[in-house]
Amino acid sequence: MLLREMQEEDLDEIERLEGVLFTPAWSKEDFLHELKTNDYAHYYVLVDDKIVGYAGFWYAYENCELTTIGIDPNYQGKGLSKLLMDYGLKEGHNKGCMNYSLEVRVSNERAIRLYKKYGYEICAIRKDYYADHEDAYLMVRKEEK
Repeated sequence: MLLREMQEEDLDEIERLEGVLFTPAWSKEDFLHELKTNDYAHYYVLVDDKIVGYAGFWYAYENCELTTIGIDPNYQGKGLSKLLMDYGLKEGHNKGCMNYSLEVRVSNERAIRLYKKYGYEICAIRKDYYADHEDAYLMVRKEEK
């Protein structure tokens, strides 16, 4: 299993996976915009003959935001989200991040359990956050110096 930076040539496969995993899904153009124009954005992929997972983080000064994480359904339950989280959070630590945040659907209990294992706590509800009007939890964690 290889973990590396996402590249433009990965985007067709990322868009396919995104469509399987999320509604509404980010488009290829959304990811391309992040890769090309957002200096704070860093996206990673897990490759096992094909892309089986991906994650995005924004590192801005002392802040790190998890923007997306997804694992191919055929590879879920094998600890791959943990690999991506470990790597992304380590990069945040190396860049001096102290404040970590993310939004997650209130119905996504599996993801919420994962984030709590990493020390994230629910601190607010964002009403009608998603296009289908589902609420999101804002989850945060602080890192000590």
